[in-house]
Amino acid sequence: MYSPAFYGACTMGGILSCGLTHTGVTPLDLIKCNMQIDPAKYKSISSGFGVLLREQGVKGLSRGWVPTLLGYSAQGACKFGFYEFFKKYYSDLAGPECASKYKTLIYLAGSASAEVIADVALCPMEAVKVRVQTQPGFARGLSDGLPKFLKAEGFGGLFKGLVPLWGRQIPLNHCNLGVSFAGGYIAGVFCAIVSHPADNLVSFLNNAKGATVGDAVKKMGLWGLFTRGLPLRIVMIGTLTGAQWGIYDAFKVFVGLPTTGGGAPTHPPAKK
Repeated sequence: MYSPAFYGACTMGGILSCGLTHTGVTPLDLIKCNMQIDPAKYKSISSGFGVLLREQGVKGLSRGWVPTLLGYSAQGACKFGFYEFFKKYYSDLAGPECASKYKTLIYLAGSASAEVIADVALCPMEAVKVRVQTQPGFARGLSDGLPKFLKAEGFGGLFKGLVPLWGRQIPLNHCNLGVSFAGGYIAGVFCAIVSHPADNLVSFLNNAKGATVGDAVKKMGLWGLFTRGLPLRIVMIGTLTGAQWGIYDAFKVFVGLPTTGGGAPTHPPAKK
């Protein structure tokens, strides 16, 4: 426990859990982002799929999968690896008695600290992903989308959605601690509702050059900011969260580590 190998295993579990799950729901994410940006064209989940299939074909449903895979793999690596690191660090800092008494607060602090770093790792790929998914003709994917994005907005443009990304992801990470699939699904539904305005801002700011939070509020209205694309996001985040924690804990068990929130791992008795 808490050796370099331990943190390495947690990092690998994070890559698998976040990278694979987010890539797997790329079609849903694609519809969700377009419903947020252009609700007149993408009125519902079913009609949104119809529009995409008609205009881009089946292949279009996977648009943006490469930045999704890379971005969320990096995010998962940092989120889970640094979460375990900060949890141990804050526990040691508090001492055994305080750590036991304020266990939940220490876990939340570790979660928030890890997510701050994880979202910095995610932000560039999220910016390119949203632009590729919501601007027809902008780019085919990451290979041509990233150079176009950098040419249009510069390196700093990749991080203009970082603050709303923190607003979206930190509540999600807080509510999902210490759970596996069933608990993760329920927590994911609740957190999708809480963090949805920030998710709308992430999509809006990354959709066009020069977009601001004020522009988003003016165009969507407060009601739209809280509700646009919400039903689809509830389904998507609930599934993602449950699957992520299920995969992460399954991987930890596979390599001989305790599940999240569990006790110390058991080892076979030493040979005589």
